[in-house]
Amino acid sequence: MLQFEEVAVMDKNSEFRGVPPRELMKNAGRRLAEVISNKFSERPVLFICGTGNNGGDAYVAARHLHEKWGEGYAKVYLIKKEEKIRTEISKENFEKFGGEVIEDVDWYEIGKNTIIVDALLGTGVKGHIREPYRGVIKKINEMENTVVSVDVPSGLGSDLSVNPDLTVTFHDVKEGMSEGNSGKILVKDIGIPEKAIDHTGPGEMLLYPRAKKDSHKGENGRLLIVGGGPYIGAPALAGLAAYRTGVDLVRLAIPESVSDIISSFSPNFLIHTLKGKILKESQVNKILNISEKCDSIIIGPGLGEDEKTLNTVRKLIEGLNTPMLIDADGLKAVEDGISNFSTDTVLTPHKNEFEMLVQDRKKDKKFDKKADDFAKDNSVVLVIKGKKDYITDGENYRWNDFGNEGMTVGGTGDTLSGVIGGLMSKGLNGFKSSRVGSYMTCRAGDIAFEDLMWGLTPEDIIENLPEVFKE
Repeated sequence: MLQFEEVAVMDKNSEFRGVPPRELMKNAGRRLAEVISNKFSERPVLFICGTGNNGGDAYVAARHLHEKWGEGYAKVYLIKKEEKIRTEISKENFEKFGGEVIEDVDWYEIGKNTIIVDALLGTGVKGHIREPYRGVIKKINEMENTVVSVDVPSGLGSDLSVNPDLTVTFHDVKEGMSEGNSGKILVKDIGIPEKAIDHTGPGEMLLYPRAKKDSHKGENGRLLIVGGGPYIGAPALAGLAAYRTGVDLVRLAIPESVSDIISSFSPNFLIHTLKGKILKESQVNKILNISEKCDSIIIGPGLGEDEKTLNTVRKLIEGLNTPMLIDADGLKAVEDGISNFSTDTVLTPHKNEFEMLVQDRKKDKKFDKKADDFAKDNSVVLVIKGKKDYITDGENYRWNDFGNEGMTVGGTGDTLSGVIGGLMSKGLNGFKSSRVGSYMTCRAGDIAFEDLMWGLTPEDIIENLPEVFKE
């Protein structure tokens, strides 16, 4: 079942993978016309259309029926004026229709033999349906005619929706659809490329949580990074990447031995110093208190492998209720496997680290199946970094094939963690954050590679994150 917000993502990624919206609309309209002509004998069909692409699908179908059955069978009623049609491809197909367009509907004059096609509203409608749509939906529901909805019944998910006899939906059943609210459901293939479904792409950016115009400091992400000690650059790179992802506040809990150096990377960092040279168990309560002021937490960049540190990480994980991302040295603390994390958790191992996590269990299974099982068994999201990143929560998955050979430079993993952890702080769940973050980081790396080739550094990736927003 396809969530409403995923429809737009899929359409955008379909365009990137070579099948543009114009082609999808043409295919959808043809499939709709085929269903109507195959299920019903030649009879009048009234297409009641809104101003979006849902209406565009209907114009294509109306044109096919007009050409097949002849004059007078297919009629189009556009609920608003033609200039209100919202997309160019819908306008094009409205103009190509060639049949009768009626300016108003006399509901009492519609013959009982007429099929009513509902193409008023598409996916994702919520709340209260307003006029003129409300009145038309009520009229459709009062009719005794056969009603066919296009993709979803208009108003599904709101306080009023069409009650069709049949819904012709495209690619997959949409969120909330059932025979009770959609009638008989027919799913039709419209040629969406496989990679638009199971790979990341520009469409992922439609999931990005934009800031409200009247929002205030702290409302768009407060991130805590626990790292540093033996290593300095890793937590700084993660923090800088998070800021470039649009996070409002980045806090770093780091050993005092490196706090001055790490704070020098940016005046924007809010530094919380931890006594000593490494992370220790005595600091757990302090970190937990800091985490209460934050929306997500990254654990691992630059922590090192001291057993005291790894034990501290385990204690932290047990006490945290904040969504978390565990990376780098932090992954060594979960080597033995921790089942049933108490909060939304993302692990970002590379392939060798992933094999360490699973401890070579289930060797006979394919890599992606083994990853799915591990994610499901441990209630985590996995982002397994490689030539192609693999992202899974055990039920859903995506491949990310963006990125380039210049991104083998050290620090790109910390950058990725900062982006994903930053997105989690902005309210996206772990799976969506991982999809968007993997795409953003690798696309920024591709932009940097165009100029710098093998000379790119993590800082270059970070500086090009705003270019991904612009795209």
